[in-house]
Amino acid sequence: MDELEARGVQPWRREEMRALLGPGDDLGSRLRSLRERVMVALAHRDLNGLADLDEVVATMTTLAEECIAAATAEAGARTRAIHGAPQGEHHLIVAALGKLGGGELNVSSDVDLVFLFAEEGQTAGPKQVNHLEHFSAVGRAVIALLSAPTDEGYAFRVDMRLRPFGDSGPLVASLSQLEDYFIAHARPWERYAWMKARIVAGPAEAVRELVEPFVYRRYLDFGMLDALRDMHGRIAEAARERRKTDDIKVGSGGIRELEFAVQLFQMIRGGRDPGLRTTSTRAALRVIGERGLMDPARVTALEQAYDFLRRLEHRLQYYDDQQTQALPRSDDHQAVIAEAMDFDSYPDLRAELERHRAAVQEAFGSLFEQSGAPRNAAADRLSSLLFDPQAPADPEALAEPLAEAGIDDAASVARRLADYTRSRRYRAISAGSRAKVEKLIPAVIAASAAQEESGAAAVGLLELIEAIDGRDAYFSLLVEFPQVLARAARLAARSRWAARLLARHPILLDELARNPASFAATDWKAERSALAAECAALEGDVERLLDHLRHFKQRHVLRLTIADIEGELPVMALSDELSALADTILDVAMVKACRNVGVDPAGLAIVGYGKLGGKELGYGSDLDIVFVYADGLPHREQFARVAQRMNNWMTTLTPAGVLYEIDMRLRPDGIKGLMVSSLSGFREYQLTRAWTWEHQALTRARACAGDTALGQEFEQLRDDLLAIARDPAKLFAEIMSMRERMRKEHRADSRDIKHVEGGIIDLEFCVQALVLAHGPAHRELRENKGNHTLLNRAGSLGLIDAPMAAAAADAYLTMRARSHAAALNDEDKVPLAAGDMDGELEAVKRLWKAVFG
Repeated sequence: MDELEARGVQPWRREEMRALLGPGDDLGSRLRSLRERVMVALAHRDLNGLADLDEVVATMTTLAEECIAAATAEAGARTRAIHGAPQGEHHLIVAALGKLGGGELNVSSDVDLVFLFAEEGQTAGPKQVNHLEHFSAVGRAVIALLSAPTDEGYAFRVDMRLRPFGDSGPLVASLSQLEDYFIAHARPWERYAWMKARIVAGPAEAVRELVEPFVYRRYLDFGMLDALRDMHGRIAEAARERRKTDDIKVGSGGIRELEFAVQLFQMIRGGRDPGLRTTSTRAALRVIGERGLMDPARVTALEQAYDFLRRLEHRLQYYDDQQTQALPRSDDHQAVIAEAMDFDSYPDLRAELERHRAAVQEAFGSLFEQSGAPRNAAADRLSSLLFDPQAPADPEALAEPLAEAGIDDAASVARRLADYTRSRRYRAISAGSRAKVEKLIPAVIAASAAQEESGAAAVGLLELIEAIDGRDAYFSLLVEFPQVLARAARLAARSRWAARLLARHPILLDELARNPASFAATDWKAERSALAAECAALEGDVERLLDHLRHFKQRHVLRLTIADIEGELPVMALSDELSALADTILDVAMVKACRNVGVDPAGLAIVGYGKLGGKELGYGSDLDIVFVYADGLPHREQFARVAQRMNNWMTTLTPAGVLYEIDMRLRPDGIKGLMVSSLSGFREYQLTRAWTWEHQALTRARACAGDTALGQEFEQLRDDLLAIARDPAKLFAEIMSMRERMRKEHRADSRDIKHVEGGIIDLEFCVQALVLAHGPAHRELRENKGNHTLLNRAGSLGLIDAPMAAAAADAYLTMRARSHAAALNDEDKVPLAAGDMDGELEAVKRLWKAVFG
């Protein structure tokens, strides 16, 4: 009582614990005394509302860490006194799993430990032994110091059953033995257990290098679903047999189900998302919410349930210092627990408990139950025809049930199905994968039949299945999550481009598995920080860096495509998002390229021209860029290498495709000019040698990546250049001459929406002429705000008729929308038939006449 009063509101700190466990005799007694003192103080603080859950689990975790560290040091010293030092002065490595590994230890928990050592060898004597024998002796001494029962009790119960081969395996293992075990012997559930692994004594890096590849696969690991479902089923069945269904840990809706619901996402996606590689359940749940992998309301419900269940667990354990999660049975015990949880009665406590358990059950069930797949009787009959072992699939016989199921052009789809199931590629996949395909085909047909363009949807999904090939995890995803298959069908029905993107890169199915909330504008600052951190972790591995950048782009483009198709993203907003995506990738890639070359990225910037500069990018647009560097820097040659490396990184074809096509011909002196220009050199070129068409291009230029201070200097230079007065007659004559040359060059495309008279290029030339002619007198025209905004500004300034300007601006948006729609269906050009878009073309022609006469 005196100590509690003396502590006041101060929790136990690591430094206090370490001081009490410092050098001295009888460590075992001091370990047990410290535990009693910390536990009493912690229970007092918790039960009186002075400590939240964070403090409770952090204090218990710290106590265990300090006790284990002290015990390991003491045991090592004792054993070295007998055996001598191991070769290389190695020490016992202690890995914590379970709640201790997660930094969320409860108040009466075992500690799950695994003992490791670096490598085989011999000790130096006096009693020379090999390392296995030496570290086994150290491990036994650690266990005795922590858990041997004495008159003072124990410090921590130690559970070693998660070591390689469990109780039948040796007490300690070398790192090479651990690696061999992971590769050849470990079972799927052990990946789940080792997800919590954290080193609490000894060097950590070498262990982490073995554990992370074992736990987290580089691909999306949906193949773990069956293993985790089976593991959960066995745990639930064991709970029923032991009559533990009212146990708040292993019972339905309990702590274990909540942890499973969170760790499922970690297991599946952690290989590709380092943010999910955390040992903490609560930290992982926060990341899941931030990534939109789970509905926000469900995330909140699980966070609240975790807090409630863990606080209740602690009160059950404070009662008699037992590792229990069983609800009380006697009236007196129930009343005590209810009061400790701040409820007026035990029935009130039970009601709140059931509310939280129901939330956990709902979240868990939504992840592990297979439901929601559309049923289609005709599609179901396909399997007997398609996979008949007695006879090969007959396209004519298949076409009838396909048509009955609601598939357009059933004959063509039937041929695709027959060809695939007869193909060498199909026969080469594993029996398990073929079984999943047999389940998938009827679901594919049913999902496709639900779309208006059912034939296109079916062909797109079949191409996706062919592309998945032997990657079983993706088959598992489509089988386990019918909503993903439905979204893929909807996408394939409405965009051949998106269907092709999915088929080329099945990893993008992950985007369809995310929370299907309505589109929200992207936080590109946060995305840039996350991408930079992910790329920093790939230091030295250029191949993985390039693929990571490509997957980042593809994931976001698919997300934007979905929003576009669903009508949630207007034309200008879509282009803004696509432009911001390009800015982000250029910025991160430029920093990495600078590091790769060995030069500081400060003082280097990328200027975007054309669609990138005007924030009017479309699907598949090239990037027109120019590199500029700050005056006075001596790094021109290194910066030129950065520009060349950037060009290679963007345009190289990797298994993940091409990132962007890059065009750097707009740099000073064009293709003959230097790869990079100083800002003063750029200014001098624009003032003395640039052609009018280069000043036209400058109207759509902006600093889009790199050094922000230099970017601001460029923006000021651009404004100064556009503020120079020009002879209107000469200016307009040169612009019209350039447009005429372009018409001759693209005569074959004279009906294309870009090149047709009154098309997109005519409107862009009108806007550029207005900016160059009137920008010196009107600063607002010199701002890079896009063609639509600048046209309306010119109208409001009285430079052209305002209604005419508005009509042309709206026509421009309509043309761009048509271009986006064409790109979604793999169409590079948009040829206009006679009479097509006549109103829009006429609006631009009137604008041309008003500007140029």
